[in-house]
Parts: sequence; structure tokens; C-alpha cells
Amino acid sequence: MIRFEDVDVAFGDHTAVSHLDLEIQEGEFFTLLGPSGCGKTTALRSLAGFVEPTGGRIHIAGRDVTRVPSEQRGVGMVFQNYALFPSMNVRDNIAFGLTVQKQKVSKVEQNRRVDEIAERTGLAASQLDKNVSELSGGQQQRVAIARALVLTPRILLLDEPLSNLDAKLRVQLREQLKELQHEVGVTTVYVTHDQEEALTLSDRIAVLDAGRLQQVGTPEEIYDRSATAFVCRFIGESNRLSPGILSRIAGAAGLDAGAESYVRPEKLRLSDAADAAPAPAVLDGTVTGRTYHGSHSVYTVAVEDATLRVSVPAAASARRWDAGDAVQVGIDPRWVLQYPAV
Repeated sequence: MIRFEDVDVAFGDHTAVSHLDLEIQEGEFFTLLGPSGCGKTTALRSLAGFVEPTGGRIHIAGRDVTRVPSEQRGVGMVFQNYALFPSMNVRDNIAFGLTVQKQKVSKVEQNRRVDEIAERTGLAASQLDKNVSELSGGQQQRVAIARALVLTPRILLLDEPLSNLDAKLRVQLREQLKELQHEVGVTTVYVTHDQEEALTLSDRIAVLDAGRLQQVGTPEEIYDRSATAFVCRFIGESNRLSPGILSRIAGAAGLDAGAESYVRPEKLRLSDAADAAPAPAVLDGTVTGRTYHGSHSVYTVAVEDATLRVSVPAAASARRWDAGDAVQVGIDPRWVLQYPAV
């Protein structure tokens, strides 16, 4: 459905997107993920037609749209601030795109389509005559999505649409957004810097850094088999293994003792010093702290010449360790991620 072919976007001397090669399949929920300034929003805006690439080509459904105006690309856009019209009610906001189309839609047809899309996006009929300023942030987000979908676009673009909402509402709305996307079946490209959002929403994720593509894959591939050290550090938490720790486990496991190496906190196993940790490699350590997260606890453990963070599920053990306790940390070398030393 979408193909970026060696796309560059530069603003003066600054290159925001560099040599972007990327394919997005029809019906996918695809996320562009990365830190601020990585080029993800610029890539999205170039797909929308708001920013013209300085090099390369963008294709939609096999058609080169690199120089095609945004209104002729068949895409709907939801902005971070929603860009709603405060002087209009909800119905008129949703119907706005229909009223400015070259091929006019009758008022009866406008109302029918607005009613239909409002229901599908969770907006009550009683809300359609309200001014948008009377709605909550979550309701305004639904209006913005409904306004984009009422035009039946082939592609829906969302630029950090949940970033202005509180944490609990973000979780609720991202679940609803995923359900809606599956129901409608529209190809969706989503921009966020929130790793948890990307992992829970996406069919596939593209991770960008400094304008360059680092990895494309499923959430599981991105997290468990990070392609670069940047992706490993950026996605979730990771422990960097010191040379001392790595030398203890590298030989028998076939690991490269000179590589930059990481392991996720939940891949480690914690046990009392008198017990054998259930893992091929075992390190002696001392607990230095604990943080409680409800579903799990994270222990900091001084091991060798470093400190490791170990995540222990609440249901995994009734045992609780305190600062100063002697423990063993089990490491399965299969979960160690290695990258060329820089």
C-alpha cells in the first residue's frame, strides 16, 4: 500500500530523514517510533503531502505520489492537537471534509455518513450537537478520528494523537483505537515516541534515530531481537553487561566477550544465595534496592563490577529480598543481545 523509496527530507543544512526505504502493507497498523527529532513526524508529513522530499520517491498503491497534492492522495490525517474548529459543533466538525469536496455530497448523505462514523468511533448521538469545547480530551480525539474517517480514506495517519491525554485515558483509548482500526480495516500509520504505545498497538514498527531507519519488525522482533544497540537501549529497559560479567558467561555460551552486550531485566532470574538459580550461568550478588510496580518488583543487584536490574513477577515467588541480602542472578546466554563494539 505504501512505499518509501530512498526518501530524503532536508530543511536547509539539516537532514531530517535520510535514505528511508520502507514498505507498509494494506490493512496494517504500522508505527513510526523514535525519540524527539528522529524524523518520524517528518516522514509522516511527507507521506501526507505536507512536506516535499528532497530526494527519493513515495508510492501509494503503486502510484508515485511524490509530487501529488495532499488532497489527491486519499489519506486522512489526525494531528497531535486535533485541529478541530472551536466555533463548530461536533457534527459540523466531522462533516467538514465532506462540505469542501469538489464533488458535493448532499446534506442527507452527509448526515448519514456522520451518524455512521460517529457510532463506529464511540460518539453518542447526543454529543453531535454539542460544541467541541464542551467535550473531554478523549471525546475530542474521537471527533478528530471520525472527521478523518468520514472521507473513507485508504490510509489513516495519526501524529501522536494520545500525547495530550492523561495516562489512564491513553491506555483506554489506545485499546479502542486498535479495535476501531481492525473493524474499519484502514491502513494506519501512527507516530509516537511512547514505546509501550508502539508495542501494544502495532502490527509492525519502524524505529528511527537521527533520521535513519534502525529496524523494522513486529513488536516481538523489535523487543526480543533488537537489530542495533540503539534499538535495544531505546525499547524498554536493558542491562548492559560489563566485561567482568560477560567474561563469566561468554566462553561456554559462544558469546563474543568483546561485544557490546545487553539483557532485559525480566530475562534474569533471582534466587537466594544458598539456592541454584534456574539458568546456565549464575552470578553471586547483593541486593541494593527494590521498587514495587504492582504486577512485578524490580531489584537492583550489585554483581561483579556492575549493577543489574532484575524484574520479578509478583506471582512468581512469595519471596521478598531486602537491601543487603545475598542472592544469585541467573542468566541464560540465549537472551543476551550482542552488537559490534563501538
